[in-house]
Amino acid sequence: MTNYMWVYTTLSDKAKAMEISKTLVKEKLIACSNILENMTSIYEWKGEICEENEVSIIMKTTKEKLKVLEKKIIELHPYECPAILYIPIEGGHDDFFDWIKKQVSS
Repeated sequence: MTNYMWVYTTLSDKAKAMEISKTLVKEKLIACSNILENMTSIYEWKGEICEENEVSIIMKTTKEKLKVLEKKIIELHPYECPAILYIPIEGGHDDFFDWIKKQVSS
């Protein structure tokens, strides 16, 4: 398995997504994040069908940071049960991977 990972989560607004992303970058848990706006989520929660506007965040990190990163996301996240998904990166530009490693290692 690869050492590099995407970590995905969703939030209710861009401001909170930016706040969490900046904290995670400052704490060297992720190299960077992409915040994608204007997403509609439909799901069932506590027996009720919900439709919400959300933003998604795709974060880049290393496998070694996952558990600490997950703990920090849960600490900062306003949702009762946030989606936190790990997606292995199977290939890509080696220089970018070197940059990710440097960002989360320093």
